[in-house]
Amino acid sequence: MASPLTRGQSLLFVPASRPDRFAKALESGASCVIVDLEDAVAPDYKKSARDQLSDRLVDMSPAQLAHIVVRINGTGTPWHDDDLRMLSEWTTKGIAGVMVPKAETADVLRAASAALGPAAALVPLVESLAGLDAVDELAATAQVVRLAFGHLDFQLDLGMRCTAEEAELAYVRFALVAASRRAQLPPPIDGVTTDTGSRERLLADLRRARAFGFGGKLCIHPTQVAPVNETFVPTPNEIEWARRVMQVAQLHSGEAFSLDGRMVDLPVIRLAEKTLQQADPA
Repeated sequence: MASPLTRGQSLLFVPASRPDRFAKALESGASCVIVDLEDAVAPDYKKSARDQLSDRLVDMSPAQLAHIVVRINGTGTPWHDDDLRMLSEWTTKGIAGVMVPKAETADVLRAASAALGPAAALVPLVESLAGLDAVDELAATAQVVRLAFGHLDFQLDLGMRCTAEEAELAYVRFALVAASRRAQLPPPIDGVTTDTGSRERLLADLRRARAFGFGGKLCIHPTQVAPVNETFVPTPNEIEWARRVMQVAQLHSGEAFSLDGRMVDLPVIRLAEKTLQQADPA
């Protein structure tokens, strides 16, 4: 069965400093809950947030742990090593994975793997030009299971002022999708939509993400979860079309044919197969 992290569509952030929100986040329908030790926690509260997270993990069921991802503090920060030490026991006890922020070199990922152990699944966040330059190396590093795009920090790193549609980031999104494909990873995870009050903005961002080939999206509010989940699975019409393609293809023994006025050849058949796989990933 596919892992919630490797095949999940919605990954919902919750601050590690707010353990009172963990249960609600786990009940939101999100594929994974990202407990955030980094940006969501002020420096003075880093240690207490880590301690609270450690205490709460003890009380979680195996099913809950399988949906927990922890975003640690970045390498070079005063909290990075302590985050890794705390999580080293939990990577063998069933948490889904560890998100590594501002990932820029494979050495950083290998060091995290060494500290966390061979069971740790890593999700590097590409958030800088250096991360983009190293994206193929990051994707190919052992224990990396998926890439994610931190598009807000990426804009900050380059001094960008993107428009609402973020056409300026098209190349970066393509690069993440291409690197994932070259490394035979699942489709990457797109960045957050900060306007939590605009369903229209969220849906537009989701259409763009799916069009580029992303397979999931980071969420910052529970109301974003359902639209994200709905976007990254085939619609009933798409599933019905795929089933019809596969049924008729069996009758033509690999030869091209016409269905609803459209030529169906091997690439179209492969698309139908992939659509049915996405509809039933198990």
